[in-house]
Amino acid sequence: MTSYNGWKNYETWNVSLWIGNDEGLYSIAKDCDNYEQFKEIMRDEFESTETLDQVAWNDSGLCIEELDAMMLELKT
Repeated sequence: MTSYNGWKNYETWNVSLWIGNDEGLYSIAKDCDNYEQFKEIMRDEFESTETLDQVAWNDSGLCIEELDAMMLELKT
């Protein structure tokens, strides 16, 4: 299994990095039950489809399980 800074791949790491280090994204993520909900809010309410590093919020390589776990930790 390939990993990138402790995450499954670059895409998952990049998305988690943005969520964890941008106050606005962090705030949105804390109010979400899972990554799917976060992704929908980004698309529907903010018309955002990707991080500023151009990784799509719905990139097929994202490890949703890791992102869901990260988001669950935000609530604690």
